[in-house]
Amino acid sequence: MNGPLISLINGLASSDLASILSALIILVLLLGVAFPVHELAHAVTARYLGDDTSERLGRITLNPLAHLDLWGSLLFALTGFGWAKPVPVNPYLLRGDPRWSFAFVALAGPLSNLLLAALFALSFRLLDATAEPGLFVDIVRIVLFIAVQLNILLALFNLIPVPPLDGSRLLAALLPAQGEMWMNQLEHYGFLILFALVATGLLGQLIAEPASSLSRAMLGL
Repeated sequence: MNGPLISLINGLASSDLASILSALIILVLLLGVAFPVHELAHAVTARYLGDDTSERLGRITLNPLAHLDLWGSLLFALTGFGWAKPVPVNPYLLRGDPRWSFAFVALAGPLSNLLLAALFALSFRLLDATAEPGLFVDIVRIVLFIAVQLNILLALFNLIPVPPLDGSRLLAALLPAQGEMWMNQLEHYGFLILFALVATGLLGQLIAEPASSLSRAMLGL
């Protein structure tokens, strides 16, 4: 599976302007917007619920440098699959039931991306309804279209109930204590499971169609 950096290199080699533009947009939007907003949402929610760990580590910021993981970003650029630097959370500093509070912190990330997708989709619709056609407007439409798709894909990906993804925290809260212990043990193999899902194409099959349907609904296409 090729990532945006490979697409960019191929586009430069073939002088394909559309491929070059799309690859650059994806790199900037995901690494500069979607990942930082996702991790900021985790940090802000944890702080609101009483855990100031992320605040003390400077994670309550939109600065991408505070949130990007070098290897996760590089892998995303090369393959289209990657990750940001996880926000550290101490569940026992959170108010309320630690399991459910931790689940709320986890869900804040995907929800922030769905909210971003909705805002980008609203901008897309307003642009279509009010702007005159032209090169600049067409480029903005492409940016907004990709932004909606990227944020929906990131949200749905993180809702998969495989550790260390956010969906696993919700599943752990729903399971009895024994099930939660099993999920904690599964976390040691989480990345291997995810890589297997990516390598076999099952990950794309799992989230591609729901993401496409939701994107079309939001964009009104």
